[in-house]
Amino acid sequence: MLVGVLSDTHDHLSAIRVALRRFAAAGITTLLHPGDLVAPFAARLLAEFSGEVHVTYGNNDGERKGLRDVLPRIQDGPLWLTLGGKRILLHHFIDWCRPADIAAADIVVTGHTHEVAVERRGGKLLLNPGECCGWLTGRCTIATLDLDTCDANIIELPI
Repeated sequence: MLVGVLSDTHDHLSAIRVALRRFAAAGITTLLHPGDLVAPFAARLLAEFSGEVHVTYGNNDGERKGLRDVLPRIQDGPLWLTLGGKRILLHHFIDWCRPADIAAADIVVTGHTHEVAVERRGGKLLLNPGECCGWLTGRCTIATLDLDTCDANIIELPI
């Protein structure tokens, strides 16, 4: 099972659209977004995605009611999911994850730092897809997560 991962979109609508088209072209039907959508108008793009969307709030998601109106399942992390037989912990920032939660997860997906990280630690995959917005690093990155192999592929988008 292939899952799409994007984080720290920060209202960059064209980057979100490109990412969603890329995921759709790959046949992806499940998305993970560990926060910092920022505004409801950006969240509407995710709400239009034809598959499942799992989202946590980030530290820049101040308009929480508006975001919840658009994405009713958005929540504070940690968000626990079981997909493809894997236990996934979704949270905005790795430092906000309790060690016991990391220990209980097969895969930990975070954002916040805007830096790409694909790390294996103690048999677990820790994934930060970097920033979809490209505002901080100048790189617009997303990831695909293969739940069958527990491998992540970082994709740089031309924005």
